[in-house]
Amino acid sequence: MIELELSAACRIGCVRHDNEDMILAGYQFIRDDEYRTQLELGERDRYMMAVADGMGGHLSGEVASSDVLHNLQFFFSDLPVGLNASSFNEMIVGWLESINMILDSKGKADEQYKGMGTTLVALAYYDGDFYSMNCGDSRLYRLRNEELVQLTTDHSLSSLMGDQKHSSVITNCIGGGCTSSFIDVVHMVDIQDGDTYLLCSDGLTDMMSDNRLSILLAEGADANDLCNAAIVRGGFDNVSACLIKVRKE
Repeated sequence: MIELELSAACRIGCVRHDNEDMILAGYQFIRDDEYRTQLELGERDRYMMAVADGMGGHLSGEVASSDVLHNLQFFFSDLPVGLNASSFNEMIVGWLESINMILDSKGKADEQYKGMGTTLVALAYYDGDFYSMNCGDSRLYRLRNEELVQLTTDHSLSSLMGDQKHSSVITNCIGGGCTSSFIDVVHMVDIQDGDTYLLCSDGLTDMMSDNRLSILLAEGADANDLCNAAIVRGGFDNVSACLIKVRKE
């Protein structure tokens, strides 16, 4: 049995006129709001947690992030039971191809949606195992024994150049006219009791260093506290965070 304590918050920030971020937690879609829950999961249960950071023209980014998360939630809930790690990976890669075609078709049918896209970072619980998924520069972190570690690799120009400082130039996303989109899927076999996982958009990490995040988490900050701290520091972008504390019985 796995117990999860989850808090999520999605904020517009101080500069943007629209909120293009969205969070998925189970069957909940969060934008301009906060959410928290506690749940117990057995081996045959499934639960999806994800952050999407949309991009595009007027309103297109928020449509892309919403479309992708709603489609992902439906797809994930409909997965057959008993997939091994390799088959799970193949299913997610197939989903990526499908959702890319959906966004592209929507852009061709309506000019205002042309070129819209989104990042995606997710933590999925499926058949007793955890999987991470990443496309773009939103991030997954793990806090264990007061050490914060980034588990995903940014698909960004700065990452390709070996620069530790984040840039807003991404090299991979869902939609966005990207013809060679890919997704990193990792079977997470090292989940320990007491781990805390953080899913977030770059609106959080652009405002605060990993060290600052570590300090706030050590002080007991929840997802909304993290978003508020980023907004106090300028909030140049939409800010989203989903914080998951794991207890294993």
